[in-house]
Amino acid sequence: MQETNILWADDEIDLLKPHILFLNEKGYKVKTVTNGNDALECFKKENFDIVFLDENMPGLTGLETLAQIKAGNPDVPIVLITKNEEEYLMEDAIGFKIDDYLIKPVNPKQILLTIKKLIDNKRLVNEKTSMAYQQDFRTLGMTLNENLSFSEWADVYKKLVFWELSLEKLEDAGMHEILTMQKSEANVQFSKFIEKNYVSWFKNPESGPITSNQLFKKKVFPSMEANKPTFFILIDNLRYDQWKMINSILTDYYRVDEEDNYYSILPTATQYARNAIFSGLMPSEMEKRFPDMWQNDEDEGGKNLFEEKFLADQIQRIYRKECKYSYHKVLTFEQGKDITENINNLMGNDLNVIVYNFVDMLSHARTDMAMIRELANDEAAYRSLTLSWFEHSPLLEALKKLSQKNIKLIITTDHGTIRVKSPSKVIGDRNTNSNLRYKQGKNLNFISKDVFQIKNPQDAMLPKLHMSSSYIFAKEDGYFVYPNNYNQFVNYFNETFQHGGISLEEMIVPYVTYSPR
Repeated sequence: MQETNILWADDEIDLLKPHILFLNEKGYKVKTVTNGNDALECFKKENFDIVFLDENMPGLTGLETLAQIKAGNPDVPIVLITKNEEEYLMEDAIGFKIDDYLIKPVNPKQILLTIKKLIDNKRLVNEKTSMAYQQDFRTLGMTLNENLSFSEWADVYKKLVFWELSLEKLEDAGMHEILTMQKSEANVQFSKFIEKNYVSWFKNPESGPITSNQLFKKKVFPSMEANKPTFFILIDNLRYDQWKMINSILTDYYRVDEEDNYYSILPTATQYARNAIFSGLMPSEMEKRFPDMWQNDEDEGGKNLFEEKFLADQIQRIYRKECKYSYHKVLTFEQGKDITENINNLMGNDLNVIVYNFVDMLSHARTDMAMIRELANDEAAYRSLTLSWFEHSPLLEALKKLSQKNIKLIITTDHGTIRVKSPSKVIGDRNTNSNLRYKQGKNLNFISKDVFQIKNPQDAMLPKLHMSSSYIFAKEDGYFVYPNNYNQFVNYFNETFQHGGISLEEMIVPYVTYSPR
């Protein structure tokens, strides 16, 4: 283990010789000084892993020394030691970003515990995390070979995300590689599960999970309360792991009342999944009920232009109560600011729906822009970009304002996204849609093992445009490539984030309710 260098400043340092000897025996190297000025001089000349400062020293006080050290190196852990237990001093120390606070007299074991907490903590956590995942690896592996239900698959996915977020903090490429392999195997088995069960869910809706078209009927409408506005925030294309990142910020302002999930319908694309949420209908039902609004893949024009009208129809058809509502779609920063500034105007509504499109735009921007590809070059970076957006977004500002009011908050999405790595050749006519994760068309030619085919679209309550129309869905991390310009296509789209097909990341998506703290 690399030697840990400690700087200890105390005007009574001679009285602390037993502590110094104890630390030396434990393998720590301790540099001692008797005042704040000498501490600053030492700090300029040498690198220290942790600093102990006596609060009451002649010349520069411990707090003054702390402030100057932190100004030059904000990351070094500093521990203040004092006889003074006054609350104001503790508050000042916290304000200066102290890392720990000890009251005299201190014993050597207290000092050792503090060092381990601040210096060795990361190493100890890393070791424990790696060991815990290794133990869980076998259990997860056996679970994947069982005949899992839709709810058990959701539990498996959440467990995999838990380990992904835990292991990403470790500098252990081997552990990351093992988890990546296990996630890949999970998606293989999950795709088989979907192939076997998906169509049956719509023949007998009570036998399957809650799906996009059932979300308002089964989750949102039953949870609405009189005299308490419900804010339904749909962040487009938000995976469960991305939600975990923004939830770490939200919990400063809200309590989680229910952490749940639902299954996105196929195709896991905005045109299908999000329209199904707001209409409460499957795509083939939308086509029949709204022939002038529903847009098929072959049709020109926007595919999500009538969500507010779909929502109004669903409220009247299913909720069947008086309901004052609003609908807003946020595509730009300015639109987000407008909602934040006018949030009080929404408090008189029973239901406020806000659709945020940022994460979806981020995934597409990663495909289209070289700079974004560099910034989001892996899963952890993709999560980090989402978190950074959220921290500086008008959405967070709006949610902070709402946390001061008597409201119910719902955060969800329409589908997730997966990083694609395995190209699969497909041939279709000129009317075949362009999505990389699903194709809908006549006489499609494809590699059977790579896809889930729905020969009769009506079985999955999808529109059937022609007598010979069928749908194919990419499984796991596959994506569809046309044989002409194959290499150019692969070079452009490989390792990008796409949606529309079958994977844990795309289909099992978060639905979380909150109340203000």
